[in-house]
Amino acid sequence: MRKIMQDVLLALLPIAAISYFAYGATTLLLILVAVATAVASEFIFSLIYKGEASSIRDGSSVITAVLLTFTLAPFTPWYVVAFGASTAVIFGKFLWGGMGKNRLNPALLGREFMTIFFPAVMSSRTIWYDKDLLQFKDLHLFDFLGNNPVGNILNYLFFNPSGAIGEYSILFLVLGGLFLLVRKRITWHIPFGIAVTFFLLFLLFQDHNIRFSLGGVLLGAIFMATDMPTCAKTKPGKLFYGAMIASTAILFLLNDVRYEYMSYSILLMNLFAKTIDTILKPQEWNSSTWIKQTGKALLLTIAILLSAYLVALIHQHIGVRYLLFVFMGYIIYDFIRRLGAKKVAAR
Repeated sequence: MRKIMQDVLLALLPIAAISYFAYGATTLLLILVAVATAVASEFIFSLIYKGEASSIRDGSSVITAVLLTFTLAPFTPWYVVAFGASTAVIFGKFLWGGMGKNRLNPALLGREFMTIFFPAVMSSRTIWYDKDLLQFKDLHLFDFLGNNPVGNILNYLFFNPSGAIGEYSILFLVLGGLFLLVRKRITWHIPFGIAVTFFLLFLLFQDHNIRFSLGGVLLGAIFMATDMPTCAKTKPGKLFYGAMIASTAILFLLNDVRYEYMSYSILLMNLFAKTIDTILKPQEWNSSTWIKQTGKALLLTIAILLSAYLVALIHQHIGVRYLLFVFMGYIIYDFIRRLGAKKVAAR
């Protein structure tokens, strides 16, 4: 498992490096704060409840912290980042029972904690851009191709310092994904399902003036949606899972969810991942099986879209915080229950 985490970290390093060219040490400091807090949180809680903290060696808390930071604005206050990294590890990983047992993506869950507990900070425009601190507005790596549309597009894909920290280089996001594919740490099914479905639905609804971040979609498709413990496992399930992430993301955008559309989509689909695998597990083909499986998949699609629409309505009425409070109560109760069961079994 440690080797997998190392490969993921290698895929993320160029994206972190390119953020340095935008805002220098500011972005790197946020990454370091998040990593230090995440590792410290896991160490302390593991030591208290397990009597040892060897789990920090797997590197998963480091990956969680880096991915969390990549979804944030470059001038997010350090104490808010520390809070997000801590809750990502505690509520996104530790209270579930450790790495591999969580049902929700820890990095995205940590980001939602930040949004709910620090709404004024996370919604402030001042944390997103500062032209006085911007080191390079452009990096013209492909100027050797001449002043033409191809060169200009490649320069844009290589470096565009707007949005969240992890969105500054679409080229590095794609290269990171290809690296993970070659290393067989992810498969192509989920990113493909997201990319194709999102593009087709965008074309279908382009008259609705949908505004989104291509870097944000790719960051979610390559590094968040493919999180092994929380995504679908079968090949048909992964394609469906990716397609539904894209479908719900577009639905959220159509319902004025401007910033959390990918977070909501991936977290929602995390909850349906096991059901997707159950319904779309590979079976010996025959007409009867195909009809039953298609019918179940259709009903599941309707259930997912209705759930997404309900989340969008709750978001519009500022009710997501209450969903988070319910989740906190449930996961703490479940942790205490499991802890008590272990103590009884040990007697």
